[in-house]
Amino acid sequence: METLKEKMPVIMITIIAIAILGGFFYYFEYYEAIYYTRIDNTKIEKVSSADEMKYQYTLDSYNDEGKKKEVTFKTSRELREDAYLCLEVNGMGVHSWKEVQYNELPDKVKTNYNN
Repeated sequence: METLKEKMPVIMITIIAIAILGGFFYYFEYYEAIYYTRIDNTKIEKVSSADEMKYQYTLDSYNDEGKKKEVTFKTSRELREDAYLCLEVNGMGVHSWKEVQYNELPDKVKTNYNN
């Protein structure tokens, strides 16, 4: 029969694995970052006629600090040209989006767009 001292490495590895998996779960499910973008319909791609989300956009987006990130998301329709969007992005991609006005954009985001 193994002693507790002999089982300790297995116990520690199990605890570390659970902590790492918990971190990944948190990142993919709960971590959200806000990015802003402007619709450019030259960057739209029709992806599926059978799926409800028929269109896909890949656009440059900016966070509150002005950091650029290319973001891809799907929509059920073509969006209004030059509309500004606020994107909620988590580990799996764009979770949701809503249209916002230019004056609602953070100052560091506005510098990337000529209104």
